[in-house]
Amino acid sequence: MRILVVEDDKGTARFIKKGLSEEGFMADAVSGGEEGLFMATTEIYDLIILDVMLPEINGFEVLKAIRQKGVSTPVLFLTAKDEKEDIIHGLDLGADDYLVKPFAFAELLARVRAVLRRGQTSDQMQKLIIADLVLDRVTRKARRNDKIIELTAKEFQLLEYMMRNTGQILTKTMILDRVWGYDFDTQSNIIEVHVNRLRAKVDKDFSTKLIHTVRGVGYVIKTED
Repeated sequence: MRILVVEDDKGTARFIKKGLSEEGFMADAVSGGEEGLFMATTEIYDLIILDVMLPEINGFEVLKAIRQKGVSTPVLFLTAKDEKEDIIHGLDLGADDYLVKPFAFAELLARVRAVLRRGQTSDQMQKLIIADLVLDRVTRKARRNDKIIELTAKEFQLLEYMMRNTGQILTKTMILDRVWGYDFDTQSNIIEVHVNRLRAKVDKDFSTKLIHTVRGVGYVIKTED
């Protein structure tokens, strides 16, 4: 699942992003209210973690604006103010939950999962499907026909990213940015290694191959050759 973190404290943002990535989530982090508003309304996320005290425009205004634009993505507020009025105001604007700083990552993770569970009410939102391959984004399980496919956290992220972009060629740079989330050496073979491992699990025992290499460009998941 993809999460947007809007937090102006770089240390906190890195802490959250690193923790989420280690738990198998894809996380983007931005530091300003305007950039957060732009990302929240132009990209697709499963959850937004939104700090209240932001430069440019505060978290309350960001949330108000994204709800006015019809974006229903769940929002988890981070606030340094343990004041009932602020919490009520955030919830009234459309926040789904809040967490007061400082916090332990385990508590943040528990709230993230709880909000995501509440938001995943439809089968369409919960599962990604291409041909006979099904990826359950809540249970984090994959299966093809009746065969359960065991995936590592990184393999899950890679497969989810590819299935969210079925039919679209994904370059190495795009995959590094979305799945690894940091500037990695593009000359490394880390992408090839993970794609080959994923292909061995998803395609090896099936006549219809889904993961394809576009020579010199990248990879695509699709049903036809």
